[in-house]
Amino acid sequence: MKIYASFINNRIKILEKNLRKRGFGFFFASTTEELHIHIKEIIEENSIVSWGGSVTLEETGIKELLRNGNYNILDREQAESPEEIEEIYHKALSADFYLMSTSAISLDGQLVNIDGRGNRLAALIYGPRKVIIITGYNKITSTLEEAMARLKNTAAPLNAIRLHKKTPCTKETICRDCLGQDSICSHTVITRRSVPEGRIHIVMLGEESGL
Repeated sequence: MKIYASFINNRIKILEKNLRKRGFGFFFASTTEELHIHIKEIIEENSIVSWGGSVTLEETGIKELLRNGNYNILDREQAESPEEIEEIYHKALSADFYLMSTSAISLDGQLVNIDGRGNRLAALIYGPRKVIIITGYNKITSTLEEAMARLKNTAAPLNAIRLHKKTPCTKETICRDCLGQDSICSHTVITRRSVPEGRIHIVMLGEESGL
């Protein structure tokens, strides 16, 4: 186990160096408690906060932390109609802080994400003043090619199962490049730099988290 822990620590150090070269902010949180402290330190009170769909945000208790704090939350889960959800999607693009996870992150510092509707990726690319990405170390891949493979054959099938989608990958566990209405793979985005510098802030957890 010590050998594995050393391997993971070395990977995180290499990843941090490469992310900073690309203009990303970076913070390592060894525990969920450290994560909560860091989030409260960087998100100012009374700021407008929203987030994209993410198992990691659920698992780490970040959503409840923010809901119980002194923030102006744009929370689509509290919406009472499809029209209100749509309104929140648009307002989130002007949020002060937008939180999400990432489907994969290559060791050379590139984020790789896939999305069905595209609202999460739209916020990642442009709009919110700051994007905070919370991710477990299990999302790290050795190469960009491996990151793309993780999207198609791990992240997408698991999320399709979670969302009760009727796609081939939910049974076959690998991507069949389907085009059905239930496909959650409409948009694939590679983020190789943060512009402006520091706008995208990566918080790496010292544990596995998310799909």
